[in-house]
Amino acid sequence: MACARKFVFRVLQNNNLASKRSIAMSHVRRAEEAVEKLKESNPYYWKYAEKIAKIQKTSAEEFLDRVERVVNPIKDGEIQARSYSELLNPKQELAKQEAAAELPHKKLSDIMKLELLADQSAEALSQIWIEYHKTKDVLAATLTTAQYDTLMGRAKEHPIFLLPLPRSEGFEFFLLQFAANTVHFTPLLAYQVHHENAPECLTVVHYTEVQDKGLVLMRGEYDTKVLTAQEAQCLANELQMFYYKTDESKLKLLETFTKRPDEFKHTDLIKEVENIQLA
Repeated sequence: MACARKFVFRVLQNNNLASKRSIAMSHVRRAEEAVEKLKESNPYYWKYAEKIAKIQKTSAEEFLDRVERVVNPIKDGEIQARSYSELLNPKQELAKQEAAAELPHKKLSDIMKLELLADQSAEALSQIWIEYHKTKDVLAATLTTAQYDTLMGRAKEHPIFLLPLPRSEGFEFFLLQFAANTVHFTPLLAYQVHHENAPECLTVVHYTEVQDKGLVLMRGEYDTKVLTAQEAQCLANELQMFYYKTDESKLKLLETFTKRPDEFKHTDLIKEVENIQLA
């Protein structure tokens, strides 16, 4: 993980801001830093730069509320209980633990009784898995063993990557990192502040206990203060597009990010995701 961290620092060296912040930071200072983060993490910043500047001069406190709506705008008039200050809070548990790759391997037995699944066919298992999660605030899906093998093969080559989440006024970037059978997602803005102590907003786990039936079970848990169900699903879909499927343009972006980070362009990634949406 030490190498992985150094790699992320190298890839994002032009985006990272100083990680140490005072808890008693004034609204004015926080507003200034929020602007800098927007400039560096959101390529569409300049579309609303003038509006942001006016609000910032009028009221720094109001600005902090508005900037959250730019980074994570409210959709369809629904109120999302999330504030910018949450991104300034590190993940307490991770700060006390070792690197993510050394965390315990999550097991299917923590969720379901494996003996009840032993005699089930792959088709029945898939139905049981989806039905079991229908009423829960989680993502659920199944992969074939071939899809899982492709995923893990690419994960070894490209353990870290960025994914852009479409917002009503642009895109917000999320950093993903593989660790064993798990994929951790965190907002890039949070990572810029806390680095490896940034809290995850989505954790996707792949359970291989029934792989002998040709099936791998996927479950994704997300922070509802950061993501809606639709947004979490969008990130999971993008993960699938880049890591499960064979597409030369997407593989090229993975290669560039991993091997030639200085040549990687956020705008190329956004165009690719926009193409996915159109398709």
